[in-house]
Amino acid sequence: MLVLFGALFAAIIYRWISLERLQRLAPTEIPVAPIPVPTPTRPPVITGKLDTAKLFNGITLHSTVETLSGADAATERTQPDSYALDLRLQARVPSPNKTIEELAKITPQLPVLLPGLGSMFSPDSVSPLYAQLYDSKVKILRENLARLDVLLSRHNFFDCQTVLQLQHPQSHRKALVLQADMDVDADGSDGDRMSIGTGAPANFKPFTSYRWPKKTPAPSPYLAGTEDKLKHAEEEYALATTTPVRKRDLRNIIAELRAEVATLKKYSFLIGATDPFIVVPGTFTHASEPVKVGDYALVIFGDSIYPAIVGDVGPNDKVGEASLRIAKQINALSTPYNRPVSDLKVTYLIFPGTVDKPPGAPDLEKLQARCETLVKEIGGASVPLHHWENIIPPSPTPTPTSIPLSSPSPTQSALSNGLTPAASPSPTFAFPVATPSATTSPRSTPRRSSSPASAHAAVKKRKP
Repeated sequence: MLVLFGALFAAIIYRWISLERLQRLAPTEIPVAPIPVPTPTRPPVITGKLDTAKLFNGITLHSTVETLSGADAATERTQPDSYALDLRLQARVPSPNKTIEELAKITPQLPVLLPGLGSMFSPDSVSPLYAQLYDSKVKILRENLARLDVLLSRHNFFDCQTVLQLQHPQSHRKALVLQADMDVDADGSDGDRMSIGTGAPANFKPFTSYRWPKKTPAPSPYLAGTEDKLKHAEEEYALATTTPVRKRDLRNIIAELRAEVATLKKYSFLIGATDPFIVVPGTFTHASEPVKVGDYALVIFGDSIYPAIVGDVGPNDKVGEASLRIAKQINALSTPYNRPVSDLKVTYLIFPGTVDKPPGAPDLEKLQARCETLVKEIGGASVPLHHWENIIPPSPTPTPTSIPLSSPSPTQSALSNGLTPAASPSPTFAFPVATPSATTSPRSTPRRSSSPASAHAAVKKRKP
């Protein structure tokens, strides 16, 4: 036992000495940082119930599932084409109406209201703007085909019956005629004329494309709110906890808000709730014979003709929009969320090249007289043009009071008798804005121009 124990002890000592020698001869090991193991990610899942019919927003959907024989599951899982969805949107581009008879099928009163309109038609009356409008629609469809939730709805794709460029044979007065539906533009503000706001529906902007320099120091009713948004954005940007990605977004937001603040301080704009104006697509303002903001126009619906001006510019792929003032005159139930006319029964007649310079605050009497003159140059109208009343509440003006020098004022007398003078009534203003209806059918909202003056609150134009 002693011999075995001694042999085991000697073996242990020998092994220890051998390891010590090997460690001295071996090169120094460089520590290697552990390689991070990527955290497995899960593909995004669609939660809840997804109604495909609602997602496609009025697009007729034909769906089939085709199966083919394949390799084993492990192999097919790695093949991109083994499990694929092919999207093919088929859209028929409509043909424009070209004659007064075709227009009368949609709006029978039109030839009666404007008896000289028929003489203005020619074989090439269809404006190139019609093709440009539908080219823009198709382009947007292609760009958004992977975003099924923002595709143009059926209603918005077929929102224009025709665009015609006409000229009267005697007076040579030109007119651009389009037939469409009518959505609502509730944008705009003017502190000089109206010191309170008319509401701020979704996507509201206190600007319109038609603007003019302010005349008084009265601020826009939306200036304080915009400055408050700017302050909060700048404070968030300055926080140390704000991420770089968020700061990048905030830089764009701050730049836009600063531009809006500067614009609100410098200019006044049309007010959608009080001023009669229409909206045209952006492409209309860049044509060979462009429509200009401020051009005089007519809105024809039913048995009435409404004077208006071109007051705002919308997206290139949608047409048919007027101010809330016109919309409520046509349909009292109209709101920023509820269009007055869904059918293509509204005729917009624009007189290119009639804009007044320099631009200024709306003068409804001048608008009336100017449109009546222009109507006479295209053959006249069988009914009087609608007369717009000024519905903007008057600004409060202090009433001067003469105080005799020989006798104290009523206030002084009250104070001297130990009485508390009655508080003088302060003027109040109210401009009703209808509450959005739960049964309205808002349109998809596009995108809008980055210019503050061309942003829209209308559900059709606005949108995000």
